[in-house]
Amino acid sequence: MSYPPASVGGVERLSWAQVCARRLDRHGLSAPWPDATPDAIAAAMCGAHAQVLSAGELSIGVRAAELTRADVRAAVDGHSLVKTYGPRGTVHLLPARDLPMWTGALAAAAARAPAPAPPGGRSDGARLTPEQSDAVVAAIAAALADAELTIDELGEAVVDATGPWAADPVVPAFAGMWPRWRPALGTAAHRGVLCFGPTRERRVTYTHPGRWLPGFAPQEPATALAGLVRRYLHAYGPATPAQFAQWLGVPRPWAARLFASLDGELERVDVEGGSEPAWVVSGDTTAPDEPPRGVRLLPYFDGYAVGCHPRERLFPGPAAARALSPTGQAGTFPVLLVDGTVAGVWHQRRSGRRLSVTVEPLRRLTAAQRRELSAGVDRIGAFHGAPADLTVGTVTARSHL
Repeated sequence: MSYPPASVGGVERLSWAQVCARRLDRHGLSAPWPDATPDAIAAAMCGAHAQVLSAGELSIGVRAAELTRADVRAAVDGHSLVKTYGPRGTVHLLPARDLPMWTGALAAAAARAPAPAPPGGRSDGARLTPEQSDAVVAAIAAALADAELTIDELGEAVVDATGPWAADPVVPAFAGMWPRWRPALGTAAHRGVLCFGPTRERRVTYTHPGRWLPGFAPQEPATALAGLVRRYLHAYGPATPAQFAQWLGVPRPWAARLFASLDGELERVDVEGGSEPAWVVSGDTTAPDEPPRGVRLLPYFDGYAVGCHPRERLFPGPAAARALSPTGQAGTFPVLLVDGTVAGVWHQRRSGRRLSVTVEPLRRLTAAQRRELSAGVDRIGAFHGAPADLTVGTVTARSHL
């Protein structure tokens, strides 16, 4: 059941409660989906952020009634889920069936909305030229066509194919300097010639997704971009072009032009407390007939916490100070969600065969909410195949930056 929003001057108006309710429903967070597969869940949430792989796995798990971590890993091993570079250039678990759309859209976004040049037009000494980038991507595609290679093995193949310039250690990294070719990993993934392969003796490998997906090719750019906007708005709408730009990692003016190009496919709505018009897919303005309800524990960088806006409504009052980074980045803490908004943080720690889960609520929970919280902790334990113990108290773990 759902009910239509109010209409003011011909523009539909949604309350914040309606917005939360529809997003929770579409994320499997109003009630876990009983029979959904890992790839179906990843599709519904527009990919599971997996820079921290265990968190990406749990993002899928908390949306399902009975899935385990082994089930999610089996989906990756069976290639219905693909680990690759997604929105914002970060690692995601994406459904294989949607990979043509994702690669078509991400490659088009990178081509049409390139990163700004260094001030004054000067080279930063590390950036690949377009010609060098194309050469590296072609070398990656050839090297991975029939292989699963570690980063060192792939680097050797790239340098052999392109020349010693690709090995120049000029890219600042976490520990030392990366070779010049290394930033093209994401470009290669977005162009559909690279994804993560199976781990080999605890070492990451890369391969070509076409090895697993016969006939795979990136979708035509305009079709892919329109499809991605529709998927995003279904899961995270109503949303503005600026919010879409932040989620995808592209310049705001480019996102505004993309939304404008979809005139007739999108519908403007007003959201209670919003400072500017937001958009949904045309005709998709209904919301569940029940207000947002439920207590959920979301892991690091969960899509709901990262992708939903306005952030000041999603992280009200003390939640912004406790659960956002100093720059306002979401996802750096696992969050406690109460009735669709952030109401605390939490942390899990393995202790022998058990999980210890500490939850720090930022407001008093009712007895019913405490019971639901306890059930959520049990669900996390079941996902990991370990009994879980709940402690309500201060979370001392630092944020993940």
